[in-house]
Amino acid sequence: MAARQFRWVLLGEFFIYGLLGVWLTSRAGWSPGHALALAIAAFLGLRLMLVGLTFVLMLKGRGELAPELRLGPLAALRMVLEEYVAMILLFAVILPFEAFWMRPDRLAPPAGGRLPLLLIHGYQCNRAFWFWQRPLLEAAGWVVATHSLEPVYSEIDAYAEGIARRIDEVLAATGAPQLILVGHSMGGLASRAYLRRHGVAKVARLVTLGSPHQGTLLAGLGLGPNARQMRIGSPWLRALAAPLPVGSVSIYSCHDNYVYPQQACSRLDGAATVAIGGVSHLGMAFSPVVRASLLQALESGL
Repeated sequence: MAARQFRWVLLGEFFIYGLLGVWLTSRAGWSPGHALALAIAAFLGLRLMLVGLTFVLMLKGRGELAPELRLGPLAALRMVLEEYVAMILLFAVILPFEAFWMRPDRLAPPAGGRLPLLLIHGYQCNRAFWFWQRPLLEAAGWVVATHSLEPVYSEIDAYAEGIARRIDEVLAATGAPQLILVGHSMGGLASRAYLRRHGVAKVARLVTLGSPHQGTLLAGLGLGPNARQMRIGSPWLRALAAPLPVGSVSIYSCHDNYVYPQQACSRLDGAATVAIGGVSHLGMAFSPVVRASLLQALESGL
C-alpha cells in the first residue's frame, strides 16, 4: 500500500535524524534540545528546499501568462507558503496515515439528477489527497468516491483495471448509469488510460485538475516508469489517443510548479480548457479556487 511506503520513508528519515542526534549529543557535546532543534530544522528545511526548487525550475520553463493572472509579490509568497504547508501536511501527516484520515466513501443514490464523482489522485499520492476536498464536494450535494492508484511506481496503463473495478463498484452502490471522473495531475492521465481501454460507456465526463496532458518538464526528475511517461514528447503520451466524453474539461493553474510550461502542457484536444491563477500544484488539494472551478465545471454539465 502507498500509505505504508510513505510511513517507511518517514521512519527512515526520522531514523537518520536520530542517529545524527545520538552522534551530536555523545560525540560533539550538543545538548538534546539543540540536537532536536537541528532535526526539526532539517525536516522543515528539506521540504522548503524541495518546494523552492520546483518554483525555480518552473520560473525557468513557464509558458505565457495572461496579464490578469499575474501575481504581485505578496500573492506569490502566499502561494509558495501554501505549497510548502500542503507538502508537509500531505506527505508527513495525511498520506502516510490514509486509514485514519479517510473513512470509507459514503455511496448512495445521488439526488437531483446528478451523477456520482470518482476522484483519482496524482503521482506519488493516494486517495487521502482528497481528504479536504471530498467533504466539501459532498456538502455541495455530490456523491463522492475515491480510489488509490497502486503501485506508486508503475506504468500508467497498469492503473486502468483498478479504475475499471472501482467504477463498477461505485455504479453498483449508487445505481447510477454513469459517473464523472475527476483526476488530479497524473490521475487525469490514468483516467484517460482507462478510457482508451474501456471507452466512455460508463463515464459521462472527465474533469482534470493540473494534469500534464502533454507532459511536463519536471517529469525528468521523477522516479519510475510513470514519471518517464509524463515527459514531454514521450512515446506513451504520443500514443495516448483516448476517447473523451462530451463536456470534458481541463482545469490548470498558470502558476503550477509541477506541470509546466503550463498552458502547452495542459492542453487536451476535445476538452474545454479553464485557466486559473495563484494556485500551486499540491495546493490544489486545499484550494477554494480549484474547488470553485471544479464545481462550476460540474454544475455546467447538469
